[in-house]
Amino acid sequence: MENQEIKSYNFSTVRYSQLEEIVNFDDWFETPYKIEDTEVLFFKNLIQKHKTLIGFYMEEDLKAKFIIPILNLVDFMVLPVRDWYDGGLSGVLNGKKFKGFADFMVATGIDQAKKPYFFIQEFKPSVPDKDPKIQLLAELLVAIEKNKTNIMRGAYIIGQSWNFMLAKKTGENQYEFTISKSFDSLDLEDLKQIYIILQAVKHKYCKD
Repeated sequence: MENQEIKSYNFSTVRYSQLEEIVNFDDWFETPYKIEDTEVLFFKNLIQKHKTLIGFYMEEDLKAKFIIPILNLVDFMVLPVRDWYDGGLSGVLNGKKFKGFADFMVATGIDQAKKPYFFIQEFKPSVPDKDPKIQLLAELLVAIEKNKTNIMRGAYIIGQSWNFMLAKKTGENQYEFTISKSFDSLDLEDLKQIYIILQAVKHKYCKD
C-alpha cells in the first residue's frame, strides 16, 4: 500500500535481531600496498607513545590521539572524495528506513556526504545493543541501496582492535557479510596491515 508507514531505525540503536529480519549473513576482507620507511617510523612512534595509555582513553581521546593520525596519513582527501566525521546518512532498506550519523565515512561531496564508499564505526563497547559490528553493517547495507551497487566496505574498532567488513548484495533483499580477523593496532605488523588495507580502499574502491 502506498500510504503504509515505513518502519524506521537509527544506526546507533539498531539491534542484531532487527537486521536479521532484513539480511542473510556470512564471512571475509584484504589487499596490498608498499609501505615507506617513513610510514613504518610513524607507526613505531605512535605505538610507543600510546601503548601504555590506550586502554585508559575515552572515545574522543582514542579518536583524536591514535586513530585520526592513522587516517590522516592515509589521506582520503582526494576530491571529489573526502573523509567525514559524524557525516549524515539515510536510506530505505527492504521497506524500512534507516538514518543517523556515521562515525567516519569516505564519500563524495563538499558540504554534505553524497556517495559513500567506506565506513568506520568506532570506539563502542562490545555489548549486544551497542555493537559496532551491527551499526556498521546497517550503514553498509543502506549505502549499497543508496549507491545502487552490490558491494560496500567498512571497519569497526573496539579499543585497539580493528576488524574489516565486506557487505555484498546477493539478490533482491538478500545480503551477506564477511569479516576479517581482528588486527591489534598496538602490534607493528598488524598496524602495517591495517594501513595497507586502508590504502587499498583509497586507491582501488573510493571511485566509480
